[in-house]
Amino acid sequence: MTFSNQRKQLMNKGFLYCAVALVIAICGIAPATAQFPPPPPLPPPPAEAQPSPAPSKRTKAPGPANSSIVGNWSGQLTQIGSQTPYKFELVIGPRGAETTYPDLDCTGKLTRVGASKSYAFFVEIIIKGAVDKGGRCPDGTITVTRAGNDLALFWFGSIESNTIVAYGTLSKK
Repeated sequence: MTFSNQRKQLMNKGFLYCAVALVIAICGIAPATAQFPPPPPLPPPPAEAQPSPAPSKRTKAPGPANSSIVGNWSGQLTQIGSQTPYKFELVIGPRGAETTYPDLDCTGKLTRVGASKSYAFFVEIIIKGAVDKGGRCPDGTITVTRAGNDLALFWFGSIESNTIVAYGTLSKK
């Protein structure tokens, strides 16, 4: 018998042993799985845990419950890290909003980007007195909510990697 024939016989025996081992393993598993049936299906979750259907694309998303933010507002904003508050005016209409910073000689246009039940969120673009055009005011974001008869406001922005935060309470004019 040549070396090549011996090799073939060894390989055939190896395949045979593997096949026998596989058959034995399957025969041992089948009775074990019959002893343990699969668990029963889970009951459906309660109605309050099920997701609500998505709103129709034809209907407009409801506005915030604080639609009473429309109007002319004024007050002072306090900038974190500054000792001196500055005057601030905000006009919110049904189709847009505008900011005025009399002490800084700046004006901004607001775009409403979102709302929740209690808050309205705006992006502010400075149209007069912009810092990148030699002025003192950077673009930023504004969040507002009613606080009794007043309007609470939070402003956030940055200039040259410096974070700026300001806040204040405005009264209706």
